[in-house]
Amino acid sequence: MHPTITRAEASDAAWTTDLITRALEGHAPAVWLIPPRDRRHAILSRAIRTAVDAALVHGEVLCTPERNAVAVWLAHGAGDAWPTLPGRWDARVDAITAEFRDRFGRLATLLAAHHPAEPHHHLLFMAVEPNRRGEGLGSALLRAHHARLDAEGIPAYLVSGNPAARDLYARHGYRAADPLLLPDGAPFWPMWRPSRPGTPETTRN
Repeated sequence: MHPTITRAEASDAAWTTDLITRALEGHAPAVWLIPPRDRRHAILSRAIRTAVDAALVHGEVLCTPERNAVAVWLAHGAGDAWPTLPGRWDARVDAITAEFRDRFGRLATLLAAHHPAEPHHHLLFMAVEPNRRGEGLGSALLRAHHARLDAEGIPAYLVSGNPAARDLYARHGYRAADPLLLPDGAPFWPMWRPSRPGTPETTRN
C-alpha cells in the first residue's frame, strides 16, 4: 500500500523547514557552508525557510499527512514564476548568512553554471524522518510528482550532496552527471530525469 501524499500549505512551512534542515545539516556540503556546528542549524534553517516559502507560493510542496516526509519543487522555464524569484531570494539569503555569505555565493554560482536551460521541474529538497526511512516514503513523494511530469512531458532536475539519496534518485530514473566539487572536495551530483510517459514507477526507498 502506497503512503498518502498531499500538497502542503503555508501552515506547513515550519515543520517542513525543520525536517529538511535536520536532514541536511550533517552532510558534507552543509558543513563546508557553515563550519561552526553550534550555529549551523539556525543559519541553514533560515536559508531553507526562504526556499520553502517561495515554493509554497510559486511551486509545489508535497508531504505526508503524518508530517514525516516532504519534497519541495519549483518549475523552471518560459512562462513560470521562477524568473521573478532569484533577486528576492538572494537578498534574503544574503542577510541570513552573515559572514558565510561568500560560501553561499560560491555554491550558488557553481550550481547556476550547471543548471539546465531546458524547461523542467527542480527538486530543491526531499527529506524523510530518520525513524521512517526505508518505508517507501521518499519513493512515494517522487512517484506522486513524477506522475504529473510524465503526463505533461516535463523532465526533472536535482542536485544531491548525499550518495545514498543519489542512489535512490537513480532508481527513479535520474541520471547523474560528473560531480561538482566544493573547495574542500565535498561533491554535488547534478541529476536529470527525462519524462517517461506511460511508465509507472514501483521503486521503494
